[in-house]
Amino acid sequence: LAAGADVVIVFGTQWMAESFDADDLNLPNKQDELIAAVAKANPKTVVVLQTGGPVVMPWLDQVGAVVEAWYPGTNGGAAIARVLSGEVNPSGRLPATFPASLAQLPRPKLDGDAKTKDENIIEKVTTDYNIEGAAVGYKWFDLKGHKPLFPFGYGLSYTSFAYEDLSAKPAGNGIEVSFSIRNTGKRDGKAVGQVYVSPVAGGGWEAPKRLGGWDKLAVKAGASGKATVKIDPRLLGVYDSASKTWKIAAGEYLVTLAESAGAKPAASVKVKLAAKTVDVNGR
Repeated sequence: LAAGADVVIVFGTQWMAESFDADDLNLPNKQDELIAAVAKANPKTVVVLQTGGPVVMPWLDQVGAVVEAWYPGTNGGAAIARVLSGEVNPSGRLPATFPASLAQLPRPKLDGDAKTKDENIIEKVTTDYNIEGAAVGYKWFDLKGHKPLFPFGYGLSYTSFAYEDLSAKPAGNGIEVSFSIRNTGKRDGKAVGQVYVSPVAGGGWEAPKRLGGWDKLAVKAGASGKATVKIDPRLLGVYDSASKTWKIAAGEYLVTLAESAGAKPAASVKVKLAAKTVDVNGR
């Protein structure tokens, strides 16, 4: 049946909720095997994922396209249909990193639970949640040099964009960044310019770079739009628990503009900052 179809759309689901988490990163109930079999019969297979978090995709190279729809609610079917039909140009970006395998995660496997003997206390799992410290998400992957399946901030469009005219300057206690986004394709669309920052000489940060901010622009085909991002000073410093302040080290900071945390930067520029101390509110 699949082999004779013009296009095959397969929905893959992984349901989770509070106190009902996923056992691993695979789609349950042999869905990965189903998708692989369908794709083998018809390479023009589109997989629509409805998951609560990242999953691995052992069939990725066999299918034509993947849409991560998350849990879209009662009107999700209509929204997904509008994207698949081309009526709506997709512009979403991943809010999490999709690992290539469990082995890339800080704790690929939980060691089990430490049960109490007190009958009045519910048995609970004791897990070390301080393996990565503040290097969570894309920061962990940067720190360890892992290449994920899909990086944080990744997303596709039915058109294409160029990210240009990057400039940055000190502003208040932080940095003000400006850039342009040009629609180089034939369809109107929305693009998300992501600004990352890192200390050139190292500053005791938990990972090589931090997301400084982003801006999403609707840009018509052939046109350009201008965006401005203000980097919060707390994203430039290291927290000092004794004084309850953020310490920003003097020196040069590299500001980069990219389509995702794992993409090659479209542009970069250096900004020189003086040493500063700001409070917990960034002032």
